[in-house]
Amino acid sequence: MDTKALLKKVRKIEIKTRRLSDHIFGGEYHSTFKGRGMTFSEVRQYQFGDDVRAIDWNVTARYNEPYIKVFEEERELTMMLMVDASGSQLFGTREQFKKGVITEIAATLAFSATQNNDKIGLILFTDTIELYIPPKKGRSHVLRIIRELIEFKPKSTGTNITEALKFLSNVMKKKAIVFVLSDFIADEYERTLKIVGSKHDVTGIRIYDQMEAEIPNLGLVPMKDEETGATTLVNTSSKKVRMHYAKQYQEQVKYFKESFTKSGAGALSSRVDESYVKKLLGYFKQRG
Repeated sequence: MDTKALLKKVRKIEIKTRRLSDHIFGGEYHSTFKGRGMTFSEVRQYQFGDDVRAIDWNVTARYNEPYIKVFEEERELTMMLMVDASGSQLFGTREQFKKGVITEIAATLAFSATQNNDKIGLILFTDTIELYIPPKKGRSHVLRIIRELIEFKPKSTGTNITEALKFLSNVMKKKAIVFVLSDFIADEYERTLKIVGSKHDVTGIRIYDQMEAEIPNLGLVPMKDEETGATTLVNTSSKKVRMHYAKQYQEQVKYFKESFTKSGAGALSSRVDESYVKKLLGYFKQRG
């Protein structure tokens, strides 16, 4: 993609996702993800209705009239976007690939965090760490993240969520808001997720295509695994084959839901042709 086309695409995503974050998600994000606590702001004279427990007795004694301590929420947080860049993200049978939906969701979340003056960082992973952008503030930083989400070409095609979570633990020593965006066609990440979930506020966002859930009866069909590159002839006219595929898929979905629930993390799923706006808004309201 040339520079002009890339900038045009970045701008298009910015306009759409920034409008969503400004008008829909900004307030919901703020109420859902609280700051680290209350920090001292100032001392002022006591007013009728103030909490007497907030009286600053030292200042009150000095001026011989009641003064109280005023605290405000310590808002600044760090959001880490962990985005699956494996080969399976380049799949989609409806309007767009999973990668496109993930990019839009990540951009919406990033602009929502920017509204609250939070830092945003990015981890792009496959079965290795492809790219790490340390957390920073500001629109230009978010635009850089969007550019990478659109244009970055990963070296690998596999998926290893466990390694990505371990990397997060190594680079993020303070509590962060973590969104893991993937199709979660993976397993054996529950143990590491529990460790990460005990320290960070984690949410898994599963993006999937309807055609991944069940195979239609189309006869003998060559199917390519985007992560391994292997092509296999599959007899989709066989009911047994279709049922076996559907069972495997449902087991992965169940593992995703149970792993995040047991780890004290949030989880939601959105199909590529569904409104991720409604899904995110419902999740924020439920948590808030």
